[in-house]
Amino acid sequence: MRSILPRVAAHQPTLVRIAGRRVPLGEELRELSKRRELLLNLVRRDLTVRYKRSVLGFLWTFLNPLVFMLILTVVFGTLFAGAAGRVPAYILPGYLVLQFFLQTTTTAMTSMAWNGQILRRVYVPPSLFPLSVVLSGFVNLLLSYLPLALVMAITGAHFSWALLLVPPASLLLFVFVLGCSWALAAVAVYFDDLRLMYQAGGYTFMFLTPIFYPLEIVPERFRWLIYANPLYHFCELIRTPVFHGQPAPWHHAAVGAAWAVAALLAGWVIIRRLSPGFFRHL
Repeated sequence: MRSILPRVAAHQPTLVRIAGRRVPLGEELRELSKRRELLLNLVRRDLTVRYKRSVLGFLWTFLNPLVFMLILTVVFGTLFAGAAGRVPAYILPGYLVLQFFLQTTTTAMTSMAWNGQILRRVYVPPSLFPLSVVLSGFVNLLLSYLPLALVMAITGAHFSWALLLVPPASLLLFVFVLGCSWALAAVAVYFDDLRLMYQAGGYTFMFLTPIFYPLEIVPERFRWLIYANPLYHFCELIRTPVFHGQPAPWHHAAVGAAWAVAALLAGWVIIRRLSPGFFRHL
């Protein structure tokens, strides 16, 4: 934190924020643009702190999916003889999507408290802090695609042109997670217990998202719960090109895009409306 504050002070004079004042939209967007250096420093800090005391450091970004794949192979190979096959290539894409969503949104809820010192000393758009968390999580997601490619090669997955659709699908996921992170971070400033409640119930998404099981085993009358889960559509957008070597059905892209836009707009509105009262709680 100390390494960031002097740089901010050097480039921008300290501003006194009027309690309860909502900054006009244009001014906030201009401030976000001016704070590019701070944003990069925050992303760099988040990536560094994540593995600060780890001997292997960033190598865990690569090892985690590979260890997960090994566990899946042993478990499925033991429980279902001969069924392990390409199971890791089926499960791993969805697992990476779920991990990115849960870890990033959970961390975003503490981003305001962690950076309260900056908010008290200079005017910084509060939306910048969850944005830095999502960007650092997105970098880890992109790095995780490298061991995913190795898993594909090991399990004999087909490398087709459909893999070119994974980057735009990942960007849609980024937008969706950013909107959710803005909303959750803003509400968490007022309700300290939200993060603990979210962590306790967050992994419900794991059971409502067909990651470890195929959709076909879910009874027809309960499938609406799966379809209503936005993570299901993002998982399919990334998993189908990886596992099946073909584009996901178009309706997953349409629903995913709708969820991404809706989450982004809702998150932006929520954090802007709640931000004037942040100073009383940070």
